[in-house]
Amino acid sequence: MKNQVFNPYLPLYEYIPDGEPRVFGDRLYVYGSHDRFGSKDYCMNDYACYSAPLDDLSQWRFDGYIYQKSQEPLNADADKIHSMYAPDVVQGKDGRYYLYYGLGDFINHVSVAVCDEPAGKFEYYGAVSYEDGTPIGDRDGDEYHFDPGVLVDDNKIWLYTGFSPDSNFIDYVTAHFDNLKTNFNGQGSNVLELADDMKTVISESKKLVPGWVNSEGTGYENHEFFEASSIRKIDDRYYFIYSSKNNHELCYAVSDYPDHGFVYAGILHSNGDIGYKGNTEAKTYWGNNHGSLVNVKGQYYIFGHRQTGYTEYSRQGVAEKIERRADGLFDMAELTSCGLNDGPLRGTGYYDAGIACNLWSKTGAAKAFDLTFFGGTEDHPCITQSGEDREGHADQYITNLQAGSVAGFKYFDLVSPTTIEVEVRGNGTGKMLVRTSETGASVAEISLSAKEDWHNEQASFDQLIEGVKPLYFEYQGDETIEFRGFTLK
Repeated sequence: MKNQVFNPYLPLYEYIPDGEPRVFGDRLYVYGSHDRFGSKDYCMNDYACYSAPLDDLSQWRFDGYIYQKSQEPLNADADKIHSMYAPDVVQGKDGRYYLYYGLGDFINHVSVAVCDEPAGKFEYYGAVSYEDGTPIGDRDGDEYHFDPGVLVDDNKIWLYTGFSPDSNFIDYVTAHFDNLKTNFNGQGSNVLELADDMKTVISESKKLVPGWVNSEGTGYENHEFFEASSIRKIDDRYYFIYSSKNNHELCYAVSDYPDHGFVYAGILHSNGDIGYKGNTEAKTYWGNNHGSLVNVKGQYYIFGHRQTGYTEYSRQGVAEKIERRADGLFDMAELTSCGLNDGPLRGTGYYDAGIACNLWSKTGAAKAFDLTFFGGTEDHPCITQSGEDREGHADQYITNLQAGSVAGFKYFDLVSPTTIEVEVRGNGTGKMLVRTSETGASVAEISLSAKEDWHNEQASFDQLIEGVKPLYFEYQGDETIEFRGFTLK
């Protein structure tokens, strides 16, 4: 029986956000930042790479650590190590693979590493620099060259960057960082051309898509560029993917040219499911987003990431099938638990609670970052993990489920299951209501008893359920519980 693949598509102990999917040879590679569970900042780990064969996207392989923070010259001082942010990898005209990345702490550089293999040991190559050798970002007034995306297109090489924060952020930076040369202006993304050496700038930087300052009358209103530049060429048209000022959504713009003429085209993905089929309420705890498109054997996928815990510092990669219409545009993808799977998940067997695509409290969901910095975590559930060892790895589960909290999983091919079993622990006594829609009648009611250790409680379905359906679990009880998984029998 073929393996299944879920969302997140990597092991639940792995935290690789900002995923750039790239096809090299007969494999799909994903390059991203590398978060650490429970961290106090973004991208604390070294770059790691995973890949899967194009004919089976359930078979993800850990290809190892491909580049370490200590290899970056600006990290030579062990007391001042800067995180490495969202990378991109392209194959140069010489056949080698070039990894582009930026650094934390408002360091306005784009660095490049190179390797003969797509997932080998990359070596530092240099900083993207002007023709006189000055790294971009070092000139007074240079804009912030953040989140590099790269396109090798016929005889030209294009670098896309940008960070377009709101006025509050700009005011804060201006007041607290006197020595910054960087120009934060909220005017959108940038594009410039590189020489064949993949690191020398041979054009002036120019604006590509607008930010919040200059979007009036452009068609980008309410979806202005914020960060996360990514670029793809599809059927001789250029698709620029980016994170909008709304933070949770990946939007895109389309042009017949790589460096101008981009027209706003829509939303590809939201890690809160906001905007899908007109939905205005978050269906899970959301935050920043970064990813891109890839075509695997005729099927398009959109890669992004989700938040875990109550922060934006422990993010996990997610991916969804996405449909491209005859006009070349894309329909927005739904947030699901099955993601890269070839259809819905099987309607039998055990499933980790960590693959929940929907999660909210009795008052709804919220922005994860806001819960950390402005309070309220005590009222909301979240996906977390412990150091408990199960099959050699840390254990992921949903914690702080209170009365009215809901965890949702989409989708299952249900073939008349008779019993459902949940794995829980905690002080709460009450019940778990199981539904096949957000607000419909329950199809099973599982009584729960208070126990400190993980244990199973089960109930029979009270009606015949068949077909492709979601499953929603609503907790009703007097204290909080934790939810590790469920079994369909």
